[in-house]
Amino acid sequence: MTRPDVAVVGGGLAGTAAALAAADAGATVMLLEKRPHLGGAAAAVFRRGRWQDHGQHVLLRCCTAYRTFIERIGGGEHLYLQQRLEIPVVRPGVETQWIRRNSWPAPLHLGPSIARYAHLSLRERALVGPAALALRGLDRADASLDRSSFGSWLTAHGQSRAAVDALWDLIALPTLNLHAPDVSLLAATRTFQMGLLHDAGAADIGWATVPLSRLHDDLARKALASAGVEVRLRCGVDTVERDAAGTMRLRVDDGADIEAKSVILAVPHHRLGTLLPPEGLELGERVASLGASPIVNIHLTFDRPAFPYPLAACLDTLVQWVFDRSAAVGLPAGRYLVVSQSAAEDCARMPARTLIPRVLRDLKRLFPDARAAQLLEGSVIRDTGATPRLAPGSDALRAGSASPIPGIFVAGAWTDTGWPATMESAVRSGSAAAAEAARDR
Repeated sequence: MTRPDVAVVGGGLAGTAAALAAADAGATVMLLEKRPHLGGAAAAVFRRGRWQDHGQHVLLRCCTAYRTFIERIGGGEHLYLQQRLEIPVVRPGVETQWIRRNSWPAPLHLGPSIARYAHLSLRERALVGPAALALRGLDRADASLDRSSFGSWLTAHGQSRAAVDALWDLIALPTLNLHAPDVSLLAATRTFQMGLLHDAGAADIGWATVPLSRLHDDLARKALASAGVEVRLRCGVDTVERDAAGTMRLRVDDGADIEAKSVILAVPHHRLGTLLPPEGLELGERVASLGASPIVNIHLTFDRPAFPYPLAACLDTLVQWVFDRSAAVGLPAGRYLVVSQSAAEDCARMPARTLIPRVLRDLKRLFPDARAAQLLEGSVIRDTGATPRLAPGSDALRAGSASPIPGIFVAGAWTDTGWPATMESAVRSGSAAAAEAARDR
């Protein structure tokens, strides 16, 4: 393919979704990815004879675009989805508490679970309901909400620090990658309304039953090939230029040029400005000012089962969430765990030789099975720029699909999809950019 209709730069979920959508709409498409694999931040690395997911990426029932994308690439059988939301919440020295939904309509579906939630006092539990109803009543199209922090709003609605730490942050941290006091009220409103407050089943949790490389790389490549997309791996793009005739020219790092009728830049927000022509400087600087929040994942392999649940949220320790990924890598249950830390500024700076023993100590405090288990190997995967910081004021910084430059479109979980920077947002952004490119053609 010498001159595709659409050149997609970036082979993460946003770029793959954009390439498939553009090809399905009848365009000739070329996808360029600088890494040797597809999947981007939702990929896996091969270490010590085993695939390790770059991060622990879960989905919710409300993630309809991502689930449709996985079906599109032939991976539906590799997704598991809870029949009903069920989360054990573990605190050292305290009986495990459960957040479960029942068959009642939202937001009543969590009422009995919250009423029994002994990680909060009786008074704190009584105040959760009124705050949830008030959050449900906010207008998620109201841009003024972006000027306030979710934490200050929770305080104004009677939520104690303990309630924020033991309940509200269980949702805010893994979805928004910030603690409640740091996140925009608008971003939190959208997240909680879409996930918990309008549809009882929306927050049922799902995950891949295979390493993410199987889905986002292997199956994605096959689907792209079937759709006629030319995929070039190990092919980085240095800059994108637009000539007087409106043709897009991509400067590739091997010295070759690629011409295309339009370009979709599906790259991290901090890299966008390095690719755009000079007239895109303002856009690049604006989205870069979002900043970034890190995620750290600690992968631990034990000689025997060390964990009794598929997943668990944890309080008052360095551990935030634990996932049993044993089945995905072919081990017996409870032997291969991933500890996921969101908004992990401290852990991102901590050397593995310090971080792994501290995490292991906390796991032994939390789970009796871990006390008898011997750690066989451990590793740390850090993503210091995992997601943009959706702090107050961030919504105005997120870009739409169209750039100021004719023929150039943008995609990525960081774009203005109305969702937090998740796999769902990435897929939605790719489809939106492909639709904009099709309209432009």
